[in-house]
Amino acid sequence: MKLVLVGGHSRNIGKTSVVEGLIRSLREFPWTAVKITQYGHGVCAVNGESCGCAVSEHQFAIVEEKEVSTGTDTSRFLAAGARRSLWVRTKQGELFTAIPAFQKEIETEQFVIVESNSLRRFLKPDIYLQVLDPRQEDFKLSAQQYFDLADAYLLVSGPSHPGALEAERSPWQNVSLARQLRKHTPCFAVNSEERFLNAPVVDFVRAKLESAISSSERS
Repeated sequence: MKLVLVGGHSRNIGKTSVVEGLIRSLREFPWTAVKITQYGHGVCAVNGESCGCAVSEHQFAIVEEKEVSTGTDTSRFLAAGARRSLWVRTKQGELFTAIPAFQKEIETEQFVIVESNSLRRFLKPDIYLQVLDPRQEDFKLSAQQYFDLADAYLLVSGPSHPGALEAERSPWQNVSLARQLRKHTPCFAVNSEERFLNAPVVDFVRAKLESAISSSERS
């Protein structure tokens, strides 16, 4: 199985559009797409509603999307060309409870693309992309924790020089894009007009996947 993770430092910065666009642009790969959502305390993982269930109850739910026109993120993945689309819902900080069931769900799949940072704690992907928008100060802890592990960064409508992300504010000061650039980690400029994806990003992902496939065939 080849695994692609698409994460980002905050909400609503284009992660879903990146997943959707990669599925649509890389149709030569039979994708299974996954959306991972972690709900806050007091919210049920089964239905996303407020509940009083005990900590040990309803810790996760895995649902397969069947419709392409509901407007949900998982339906968008199907509409883009994914052969399967799954929604994994867990309580905040309880993703580990869903990992065995999730791995069983995807164990026979060839190509899996997941919208998540937190999954990086449990699985090593073939490609891990992080979407960054310098205009948004919020920086999720999960994105900070795995920032240096990204294979490439997608910089949304950022400054002309990516090093300008060396902000004098927390929590951006907890990461260093400049350090990663010195390590020659790719950084691609993207924008909302192109739905946060462009040909250089697609070519990068395709090349990484083809290299991973070639390595597997040789071994």
